[in-house]
Amino acid sequence: MQHPEYFMESNEETLRLEMKLDGMIVQKQAHWAGIKPGMRVADMGCGSGKTAIYLHKLVQPNGEVVGVDSYKKRIEYAKNHYGKKGIEFVSKDIREPLDDIGMFDFIWVRFVLEYYRSKSFDIVKNISRILKPGGIICLIDLDYNCLRHFGLSNRLKKTIYGIIKTLEKNADFDPYVGIKLYSFLYDLGYQDIDVNLSPHHLIFGKAKEKETFNWTKKVEVAAKKSGYPFGEYKGGYEEFFEEFKQFFSDPRRFTYTPIISCRGCKPVN
Repeated sequence: MQHPEYFMESNEETLRLEMKLDGMIVQKQAHWAGIKPGMRVADMGCGSGKTAIYLHKLVQPNGEVVGVDSYKKRIEYAKNHYGKKGIEFVSKDIREPLDDIGMFDFIWVRFVLEYYRSKSFDIVKNISRILKPGGIICLIDLDYNCLRHFGLSNRLKKTIYGIIKTLEKNADFDPYVGIKLYSFLYDLGYQDIDVNLSPHHLIFGKAKEKETFNWTKKVEVAAKKSGYPFGEYKGGYEEFFEEFKQFFSDPRRFTYTPIISCRGCKPVN
């Protein structure tokens, strides 16, 4: 999911990606989508490469996984930490032709399209070209990304919505891409389409350490880079960030995001 305009990039982004990944959830989602032993899998926007390990387990024996990401430093990290027989990582821009990496039985696209608001359908169309007829594509992303909290002050709520709106305009971010996934596969003529909706980031009571790190780092990096003026706060961004951290540490806070999974089979003809 990393590319030259990736606004979440920071010195700790690889750590954030690693900490927030739940391998059991990845395997459950992939099972639901129809992954099977022996498949050749493309992990599009593979990030740190950790997801590839879980997908690789599900396609054994004789299956293989190719992780694809445009951010070269992340690909080097993935090769060094997760590269092994049956797992390969390549640096490619998923907006560009991908024919040189071969054809696949299963394509996995999780938390990627949210960073390409104006190009998401074109990306799905592009990667569909390297899916074998009869193969499966699985798209997974969020709806109302970062926007579903209870307990926010009026100014904090206004600021968070303002930041997301600014990121839509300045960084091509799409907080509502999850609701579009079904239409992408429908418009491309996929068959046997299925959709699953469940809660993600379901946080109440005392937050876990990894939840606190993930959310505070997301807000810290995205808000700072967004270009939003923080006019609701005399102290600007710093005052906003302090209030958000206080809100998130309050066990009364309730946070969740809808996650939408969509899978379909490419027509044989």
